[in-house]
Amino acid sequence: MNNEFYEQAQNSTPSEISEDIPQALRDTPDAPPKLGLRPSFLAIAGVMGFAVLAAISGLIFYIAAPKDNAKKQPSPTISASANPQDSDSVNKEAENDALLGHLEYQEAPKSEIVAVNANGRRIRLRKSAGKKFEQMVKDARKAGVRLVPISGFRSIEQQEKLFFNIGAQRNQTPAERASVSAPPGHSEHHTGYAVDVGDGAVPATNLSTKFENTEAFKWMEANAARYGFELSFPEGNPQGVSYEPWHWRFVGDRDSLETFYKGMDIKPVPTPES
Repeated sequence: MNNEFYEQAQNSTPSEISEDIPQALRDTPDAPPKLGLRPSFLAIAGVMGFAVLAAISGLIFYIAAPKDNAKKQPSPTISASANPQDSDSVNKEAENDALLGHLEYQEAPKSEIVAVNANGRRIRLRKSAGKKFEQMVKDARKAGVRLVPISGFRSIEQQEKLFFNIGAQRNQTPAERASVSAPPGHSEHHTGYAVDVGDGAVPATNLSTKFENTEAFKWMEANAARYGFELSFPEGNPQGVSYEPWHWRFVGDRDSLETFYKGMDIKPVPTPES
């Protein structure tokens, strides 16, 4: 049987011999193994690579970007107001340096202060205010009213004694005292334009709110503006000073007007048409 196989193999072509060899016995070279990657593995690898690149880019940006110094260097406060009028008002109040509701006033020059005699009383006022006050007293007398001057110009030194000594006697705190008397350096009397007025017919009402019931007050309320005087501290005044119907000030010229109104945000008051 082996000879027959040999002879048959001699007479057969290589292809025919190959077909006769069983599949398991064929001598064929082994194919190199394929390194194919699964799609899921490629997707995961891509995502991880992108994440790494993103992290590196973020780190580079953080190092290169300028640091926020907002906490170390706070922005300057903007004090300017959007409304120019409001800004002017704030600036003027700051310049006047208000203390316990009272504005600051400079002491009048001694050369401007003169003696004023009226109805047996002598006080001192600025020249312009004194002249108008004397005329007002004369005209009031013609109407049967006796305007008596109680206090006029007062130096800062005098005001200091009045404020602290009287406050101690009455057991008043500075804030309580300031409701009835200005701190030194903040009294209208320093200007020489302010005057305390009483009624010669009822002196018991002097420096009291009862003065508003006198003929002197009623006459001044109706006529004082003709002579350039006005009530300094009416009821509900913006400075919060107690109502003082006896305390009047002269605003009848440019200097006096600017002295009292430049530090206050006062709007014009319309008057009824006559």
